[in-house]
Amino acid sequence: MPSTWNRSPEEFHKIYLANTEAFYRVGSKSLARELDEFVTGCALKLWSRAGNINQRHVDMANQIYSKGRERPEWLLWSLTGSVCQEDVFLPPAFYWDLAEQDARRDGQASRTFIRMLTNILLYLAAADDDVSFAEAEFITQCADKLGAVCDACGVKKSDRALDPMDYVSSDEPSFMDKAPGRRAEAGGAAEGKKAAAEEPAEKPDFEQLMAQLDSLVGLESVKKDVKDLVNLMKVRKLRQEAGLPVPPMSLHMVFMGNPGTGKTTVARLMAGLYAAIGVLSKGQLVEVDRSGLVAGYVGQTALKTQEAVKSALGGVLFIDEAYSLSSGGENDFGREAIETILKAMEDHRDDLIVIVAGYDKPMEKFLGSNPGLESRFNKYFHFPDYTGEELLAIFKGQCGKNGYALTAEAEQAAGELFRALYENRDENFGNGRDVRNCFEDMIVRQSNRVAAMEEPDREALMAVLPEDLKD
Repeated sequence: MPSTWNRSPEEFHKIYLANTEAFYRVGSKSLARELDEFVTGCALKLWSRAGNINQRHVDMANQIYSKGRERPEWLLWSLTGSVCQEDVFLPPAFYWDLAEQDARRDGQASRTFIRMLTNILLYLAAADDDVSFAEAEFITQCADKLGAVCDACGVKKSDRALDPMDYVSSDEPSFMDKAPGRRAEAGGAAEGKKAAAEEPAEKPDFEQLMAQLDSLVGLESVKKDVKDLVNLMKVRKLRQEAGLPVPPMSLHMVFMGNPGTGKTTVARLMAGLYAAIGVLSKGQLVEVDRSGLVAGYVGQTALKTQEAVKSALGGVLFIDEAYSLSSGGENDFGREAIETILKAMEDHRDDLIVIVAGYDKPMEKFLGSNPGLESRFNKYFHFPDYTGEELLAIFKGQCGKNGYALTAEAEQAAGELFRALYENRDENFGNGRDVRNCFEDMIVRQSNRVAAMEEPDREALMAVLPEDLKD
């Protein structure tokens, strides 16, 4: 890695602006939010392959914003948590539009975008001075997937494919390898800088996953249903191994409930549990919504959906707000996505599980919009709103995990706060998301209070007082 790439965060921001402004000349300035969010997502996925997440990464993440937009305000704990939640790279919707424009105009803007993103990601990978093979491999995989979009749209071919070994400067194990209960996708170091030695895939640990399921706050009926289903699948596998008949069974599921009720978390645990007992070959979770499946032109939606399905093979494809796929009328491209998913469910029924999720009533309407949907989804999980006591338990868990300690008075105030939040909830009630917002607001107020102290000790740095919970 050239030493000139070891830039300060402020210098990186100038590099980011130079690259993005070049993109806006061929794209549109209105895409600034989408582009910044996409690059931030790429950075999080990239850093999941990094050796350690540190303040340097936070400083770099806070420089990913286009001219005229507000600077992000990442903290180390929030960046670390977001990195842990990142999954598979998918090309953004605006990139499909850019590639389609190139195909019509015989342009190369979409190919240039690949080089732009590669340049930005290499600087981000070098935030800790080294680029591991896992990081370099991720960058080239991003380039390959974006290049596949160009190929599908008919954009003129580019030069040779990128070689990850051109960028490697470290064999540091990944952050996911070090994080408890997490495992990175990348392989090990390359011998002689020629080829990567991939580690054999490890099955998720069944007992650890069950312990994580049991540790979730509330959701007692959901936990019971998950355990019943896992036991059923274990017995089916045993019967198959014994040569006994097993009736046909659909494994696809419907998760119904309000936002923030743990649907994605349970889906991720189910993917791991099914892999642990041999129902799925890998156990990864690929989370998408309408924007990750539907494109703006005829024929693109099928390709985009097939890419998402391909990423999910061996695991679970989790489609959030799935009802949005059927809400656009007869000529909407969402119906093309539904048909593509239905075909994939049939073609890969032995190694793919699809979970559709969303609000109760819209999901009922969605399942009734296509005869094939109702026939393939026969397992329904209802995720109830968290009660005030459960919201408090989630809040206390976040405090403990992040090194904050509620005083007795603060715990009483928090209990009153969350009981009122639950009792006065409306259609915008966010459940666990509201708890996270309260937690982040508490950190700001507590930090302002502690910053006014002359020499706060460890106890003062950790203590949460009642006034930290109120505006």
